[in-house]
Amino acid sequence: MSVLTVDLAIVGAGPTGLFAAYYAGFRGLRTAVLDALPEAGGQITAMYPEKQIFDVAGFPEIKGRDLVENLLRQAAPFEPLYLLDRQATKLEHRDGKPVLDLADGTRIETEAVLVTGGLGSFAPRPLPAAEDFHGAGIVYFVPELAAHAGQDVVIVGGGDSAFDWALALQGIARSITIVHRREKFRAHQASVERVRGLGVPVIVNAQVTAIHGTEFVTGVDIDVKDEGSKTLPADAIVAALGFTADLGPLGEWGLDLDRRTIVVDSTMATNLPRVYAAGDIAAYPGKVKLIATGFGEAATAVNNAAVAIDPDAHLFPGHSSENP
Repeated sequence: MSVLTVDLAIVGAGPTGLFAAYYAGFRGLRTAVLDALPEAGGQITAMYPEKQIFDVAGFPEIKGRDLVENLLRQAAPFEPLYLLDRQATKLEHRDGKPVLDLADGTRIETEAVLVTGGLGSFAPRPLPAAEDFHGAGIVYFVPELAAHAGQDVVIVGGGDSAFDWALALQGIARSITIVHRREKFRAHQASVERVRGLGVPVIVNAQVTAIHGTEFVTGVDIDVKDEGSKTLPADAIVAALGFTADLGPLGEWGLDLDRRTIVVDSTMATNLPRVYAAGDIAAYPGKVKLIATGFGEAATAVNNAAVAIDPDAHLFPGHSSENP
C-alpha cells in the first residue's frame, strides 16, 4: 500500500476544490486534490467546457475550460498533488486525524479533509437506442468541439446542454439536428430561439429508435409522432439526456447528510472532526449553489482548517497582495 502524507486532502477537483488548493498553498499547507474523474474541472470539464460563464467575479464572461485552466495556474506555484481518476472510498480517524483510503489502494494520512465533490459521483443518462450499438460516435459530453469538425451531428435532448452544444458546434459541424421526445423544452427559451434563429432543425415529439453503422455511426432512425419513421445522416450522436448523481462512498463516511448534501456550520465544518465541506455538496440555511459561492466557502473552510491544524495560526490569512 502506498501511503502519502499531506496537510489537507481536498476531495473533488471542480472549481471549488481547485480554488481551495490555491488557498491552502497560500496558507502554507501541503495539499492533495483527489477526483474520480480523469481530468480536473469537475462538471465544467465533463459537461460544458466550451460554454461561457457570466457570473464569476472579475470576468464579464469566461469559457468553462479557460476558468479551469486559470484555477490550475493560480494553484500551480504551491505544487498541489493531483490524484485524478482515483475515488476516495473510506474515511476514518486515527489519533483524531483523518485517514483516507482510495480505490487504487493509496492511503492518505492528513491533518484535515475538505470535501468539494459538487453533486457527488455523476453519470450520464444512457440513450436506450445505443444499447445494441458497439461502435464509436456516441458521446454524452463534448470536451473537444474540433473533434466534430465537418461532421453531421445529431443532438438528443431538450435541456440547456443540448442547446448549448448546438450553439457551440455551429460553424464547426457540417450539420446539426436536435431531436427531442417532447414538444416543450427544459432549456432556457432564449437558447431555444437562438438555435432556431440559426436555422438548426429541431425535431420534436421524436425518439431515436435505431443507430446505423458498425465501427462508426453513419446514421440514426427516429420515430416522429404523426409522421412516422425518418433516417438522419449522422457521424456523431450527442446524447444530452441529463445525468444521475449520488454521493457514492461519501454517503458511508458518517457525515451528517441532508439528502445528497453535507450539513456544515458557518466555518464549513461537518459533524466529523477536521472534516469540512464546500461548494455544491455543502448545505446550510440560505445556501445558494453558485460557483461564486463555492469560492468563498473554499476560503472559509481552508482558513478554519488551518487553525484546526495549528491552533497558534491566525484565522485571517492576510492579504494576498502582501504575499512576496
